[in-house]
Amino acid sequence: MIYLDNAATTMVKPDCVVQAVCEAMKNFGNSGRGAHEASLDASRTIFGARMKLASFFGVKNPTQVVFTANSTEALNIAIKGLFGKGDHIITTVMEHNSVLRPLYELERAGAQLSFVDCDDAGRPQYRQFQELVRENTRGIVCTQGSNLTGNIVDMVKVSEIARANDLLLIVDASQTAGFLDIDVSALGIDVLCFTGHKSMLGPQGTGGMIVRDGLEIRPLLSGGSGVQTYNKQHPKEMPTALEAGTLNGHGIAGLEAAVEYIEETTLETIRKRELDLMWRFYDGIRSIPEVAIYGNFQDRTALRCPIVSLNIGDFDSSEVNQELFMTYDIAVRSGAHCAPLMHKRLGTVSQGAVRFSFSWQNTEEEVDAAIAAIREIAKEAKP
Repeated sequence: MIYLDNAATTMVKPDCVVQAVCEAMKNFGNSGRGAHEASLDASRTIFGARMKLASFFGVKNPTQVVFTANSTEALNIAIKGLFGKGDHIITTVMEHNSVLRPLYELERAGAQLSFVDCDDAGRPQYRQFQELVRENTRGIVCTQGSNLTGNIVDMVKVSEIARANDLLLIVDASQTAGFLDIDVSALGIDVLCFTGHKSMLGPQGTGGMIVRDGLEIRPLLSGGSGVQTYNKQHPKEMPTALEAGTLNGHGIAGLEAAVEYIEETTLETIRKRELDLMWRFYDGIRSIPEVAIYGNFQDRTALRCPIVSLNIGDFDSSEVNQELFMTYDIAVRSGAHCAPLMHKRLGTVSQGAVRFSFSWQNTEEEVDAAIAAIREIAKEAKP
């Protein structure tokens, strides 16, 4: 199988990640729930992963690193823990449902939402971030990279607007963590939410948030913590305040190994490889008359995620997806990609889109096979 669905999850993990998870499953006890060696081994690894991730994302204090099951959980914690009734929040039409649905819940409870629009190439209209600010605006919640178009948001511009208006800035880095260099402190991000199983090359069920030092977030969950057992309230100290229950120590061990792998390989090397594969695919299909491609590909100097979303003629995206898999053994993603407002903006609600997303472990031969498959399918499209 040719796997080109890496924006959903990277399937091929580095060997060191697999080994770290296996070793953890054989040796770990429950972190913070015992003083024996098995428990301490888990605690040491989890703390080591915090330190590794703090450095990776440009923060000094490892207690700013909170582990979650994925970016969806992290976004729910941040959004529901920082905003409430009467607050006005600015977001964009680029957002994934992991941002939209928590925001809609807040809206039903009395919060107010405004949406920054995009142009026809899916690029955000940056001036609207400032234009939408009101007296009761509390924050901006924004993706750094669209999972549909691959367009990257200029976080320097967004952060400048947030700081100028004393707004909280929550960033969804689901598609960019492990692909872009992200310095949370330098960018002035209050909460960065990331997942471990995509470009971070880690196991599924891992993720987290980098929280600005001193920022208090209402916990989404309360319960076991391993400390302050007789306190009726969940501990307020970070990161325990936002980590109720047993952590995924086995997955976190794999995530730590993944970060080490990325650092040894270098983000620059990984990013260049993935973008080279993406541009090879784009250049191979862009001149096919029946193929419509979404996103900003006109400006090759603009950094983007290694994603190409397209449609072929009037074919439903699910038809193309099935043909690619059944005939050519190529795995991609079709449908709405949990990005409903972006599809409305692009006019692809009924058709969806076929998404090709590349990992640095894909090959030129796989890309060329995908190009050939698109050319063959396009021959069947109506002129």
